[in-house]
Order: sequence, then C-alpha cells, then structure tokens
Amino acid sequence: MRYAIVPVTPFEQNCTLFWCEKTLQAAVIDPGGDLDRIVRAAEREKLQVVKILITHGHIDHAGGAAELAERLNVPIEGPQLEDRFWIDGMIKQSQMFGLQGVRPFEPNRWLEDGDKVSFGEVELEVLHCPGHTPGHVVFFQREGKLLQVGDVLFQGSVGRTDFPRGDHGALIRSIRQKLFPLGDDVTFISGHGPISTLGEERRYNPFCGDDQD
Repeated sequence: MRYAIVPVTPFEQNCTLFWCEKTLQAAVIDPGGDLDRIVRAAEREKLQVVKILITHGHIDHAGGAAELAERLNVPIEGPQLEDRFWIDGMIKQSQMFGLQGVRPFEPNRWLEDGDKVSFGEVELEVLHCPGHTPGHVVFFQREGKLLQVGDVLFQGSVGRTDFPRGDHGALIRSIRQKLFPLGDDVTFISGHGPISTLGEERRYNPFCGDDQD
C-alpha cells in the first residue's frame, strides 16, 4: 500500500489518500474540503477512488465528504455511530468556523471496533478510539505498520477534549489500550502536523507517554 497526504482547509488537516499499488484503487480519508486539490492528487497517481473513509465528524475532517461522494459516486464509510450528532450538525459547524459548501450526510456504513474496510487488495482494521469525539475511529494497515489516527494522537500532543462529548480520560485510554499495543514500530499519520511513531509517543509524549504513569 502507498499513501499521500493532502493538506486541506485553513486548519491544514491531513486528508490522506491510501491506495493499492497493484490495482490503483484508493480510499480518501477525511476529505474536509479543497476537493479539487484532493481529486488532482488522485489523478496524478492515476488512482481510482472507490470509497471515502471518515475518522470523526468534525468539519475539517468530514466537511467535504458529501460533495466528494456525490462527485465521484462512491460510498462513505465511518465514523462510528456516536458521531452522528456532529455530522447532522454540519451546517452549524460551518457557521461557527466559516467554512462554506458543507452539508450533512448519512454514511453508507457506520463503523465499529473490529470492522474491516478494503479497497483493491488492501484491508484496513478499524479501531474505535473515543475521547476527542465519542465516535472517533482510526484505520490500521497491519502489514505496512501504518495507522491513520485522525485527531486522537499527535507528535508530542493528543486530541482536544473540550468539544461537546469530549472525554479526556477516554482519549488517554484509547491511546494506551488501543494504539500503543499495536507496536512501537508503527508509523502514524495524524489529522494535523507531522508523522510520528507509536514508540516515539509512548516514550516521550508528555500527555500520554510512559512517564505519565
């Protein structure tokens, strides 16, 4: 599997293209906006986008999902059902943050912990990691030891929990009980900022690392 990061929206959100090297079928993870930029990135690699994956319902991650799904005629999978209120409130989010052209959507498939999503010959494991939002999911490509964590974990930081239904304790449990056991050598892509590894964050992250025990 290969990937490309496409920063979108004024929040510089890391929309990510994952694709199967053999079939060139691809998934777009978290198309928050700037859809022409996302489509051009897929076209440069000659990819066939076959689905959209959503980690959580915040506007910078999901604001462009409805339009992109319509444009490409592809299904939307994710997040977990507890984030429905964020997606249903997409118009209100757009008024709060000044992002235009967004609208609510109904995913073709709500995802649960332990589910699998696939495109081409690639299979991703779904882990439900609440805390930043109650329905946040992450996507793990075990063979390549690659993880897309949305806004659960960042290099040197963790996701905010001061939004409605955020839960800091749940977030730290998600990181320590769901993510860190995947292995120190797993590379992760966050919703914002640089790539890191789970080992680096376990050792040095001041919010969730070993020295916080």
